[in-house]
Amino acid sequence: MMELRPIRSKREHQAALKESEALWGAPEGSHEADRLEVLTLLIEAYEHEHFPIADPDPIDFLQHVMEARELARSVTKP
Repeated sequence: MMELRPIRSKREHQAALKESEALWGAPEGSHEADRLEVLTLLIEAYEHEHFPIADPDPIDFLQHVMEARELARSVTKP
């Protein structure tokens, strides 16, 4: 069981992921569930800093959603 503190390295990140996976089915309200919640916050903070995901271009995103839903552009005349 790792000490709960900020994650500062890849090794600590991997250990936190492994422990969170082991705690995944913990009963709600249990000590293990509380530990999982804190670990999740620490993992999220580390990943936000080290693996940032840029926001998608809004037009590209809209086109992707339209294609995925098989929607077409339509032009309506007033």
